Amino acid sequence: MRVLVAEDQPKMASLLRRGLEADGYAVDCAGDGVDALWYGTEWDYDVIILDVGLPKMGGFEVCRKLRERERWAPVLMLTVRDTVTDRVAGLDSGADDYLTKPFAFDELLARLRALVRRTPAPRPPLLQWEDLVLDPASKTVSRAGTPIELSPKEFSLLHLLMSRAEVVVSRSEILDHVWDFAYDGTSNIVDVYVRYLRNKIDRPFSRHTIETVRGEGYRLIRDSAGG
Repeated sequence: MRVLVAEDQPKMASLLRRGLEADGYAVDCAGDGVDALWYGTEWDYDVIILDVGLPKMGGFEVCRKLRERERWAPVLMLTVRDTVTDRVAGLDSGADDYLTKPFAFDELLARLRALVRRTPAPRPPLLQWEDLVLDPASKTVSRAGTPIELSPKEFSLLHLLMSRAEVVVSRSEILDHVWDFAYDGTSNIVDVYVRYLRNKIDRPFSRHTIETVRGEGYRLIRDSAGG
């Protein structure tokens, strides 16, 4: 899952990023309304968290412009104001939900899950590749009926590969979807996590599911094709 956080308070933005990444989200951050509109227009997100009081362009206006540009990712508005007028203004601008600061982070996660669930998804809720099964709703994975424990990043990587089975997924695509747009960590992080995945979904079952396509990326293959 990829989320855009538009929040101008650095401490709040940092807390949201860390918490969401720990829950398996890839997170992009925007510090003002102009950047939020650019990110939301140029990139596809599963959900957008939008602070009302953004500098340069307020959250209501950002949400309105995103809808005018036919960007339909669900939007959760954050605000310190808790009047009926403000809530109505947020919903009228095209937002899907409204959360007042301060809030419990668990409530924010629950609201995000609810928004994603009720948004029509282009892919099936349950992904299956041969005897490998991934359930995005419960965040569980099993192979031949045996549960497999994955970290949030491992789960997101496998989800991406299974949703694009037999298609080569480049390292840059994986970084964008599993980590975030501005990731500046080690360049071999994708290869490291592919190795982690292989050690959990392939080797214990004597399978070869994840193929390395030299110079391009990775893809899921049928076990009989990989050897």
